Amino acid sequence: MQSLGDCFAELKDPRGINARRHDLPEILTIALCAVLAGGQTAVDMAVFAEAKRDFLGSFLRLKNGIPSHDTFSRVFRQLDPDQFRACFQKFMARFSETCSGVIAIDGKMLQRPIGPTHSGSALHMISAWCCDTRLVLAQIATTTKMRENAAVIELLKNLRLSGAIVTTDALNCQREISRRIVKQGGDYVLALKANHRALHADVAQFFADPAHQKAKHHATHDKQHGRIETRIGIVSTDIDQLLARHHWPGLSALGRVIRIRQTTAKAVPQKTTETAYYLMSAALTPERLCQVVRSHWGIENRLHWVLNVVMNEDQVRSRSDNSPYNLAILRHMALNLMHKDRSNISLRGKFNLAAWRDDFLIKLLA
Repeated sequence: MQSLGDCFAELKDPRGINARRHDLPEILTIALCAVLAGGQTAVDMAVFAEAKRDFLGSFLRLKNGIPSHDTFSRVFRQLDPDQFRACFQKFMARFSETCSGVIAIDGKMLQRPIGPTHSGSALHMISAWCCDTRLVLAQIATTTKMRENAAVIELLKNLRLSGAIVTTDALNCQREISRRIVKQGGDYVLALKANHRALHADVAQFFADPAHQKAKHHATHDKQHGRIETRIGIVSTDIDQLLARHHWPGLSALGRVIRIRQTTAKAVPQKTTETAYYLMSAALTPERLCQVVRSHWGIENRLHWVLNVVMNEDQVRSRSDNSPYNLAILRHMALNLMHKDRSNISLRGKFNLAAWRDDFLIKLLA
């Protein structure tokens, strides 16, 4: 508990002198406990604190009693998100694993606009997700008025990329992002689509050469959810002419993955074929390329889906000032603690246990 308090200790209290009846690290610790127990709003935090007064009093001073929901709301509205992000990085330092392997970077809309007059109010949270450990490594928020690419570069500056492979979607397949990843000692596998029209056309033509039909490839076959999916990956390092034309930073190889899906649930089976191209800074094997591409979707299935379905993020209506940003960081903290626990229990079950059993909540925090 002391180490958790240390993570919050360096935060600058945004409240006025006369509004500091409750200790800031204690408020944030209670808020984290409430989110671990399934809470979503400032009201939930206050209700949780009142219900768990004796439990919280066993490790917090609570000198002036339990904070009200207005206190929780005011703190998260006024707290500096950049300071809270730095606090999150210190929080992540508690985890002993060196996060290497595949690091997926992707954005998610944090909140829906309130109405037509607030069309620019949606906040996008860009996260760096370690696919192997299932931990959020860092995050940064941007709006529709700010280029996501610039935010991704700022996010990368907070990561240790040595020995890691960074993956992004086609939107963030950009020269500056590639240059930043290589500069920090990492490798990249970037999805290439038609937003780079000339490069995409050249890569497609490159792989259309009949010589690639005989190239070494790797195929996987999966049958689940009423469909059969086959993925065929190949890699080529014979890219001198293409590199001389496009001068992509750190480019060492090109990859192609063909996905063939055939539905089995319908009376008339349907078959679709999709071809995806990738820029790579290291000459991976076709097998490893397929693994990395597959791993990237973990950020959608194991982070964004969990935030929406299990933690109900899309329905949270906290939209004032810095509250959406700060609460999103708090949810990432809670989710990391949940994923660190290796109990053979579903994620939803863990949230329920944290609400029902004080010993399990202590186990998550320890």
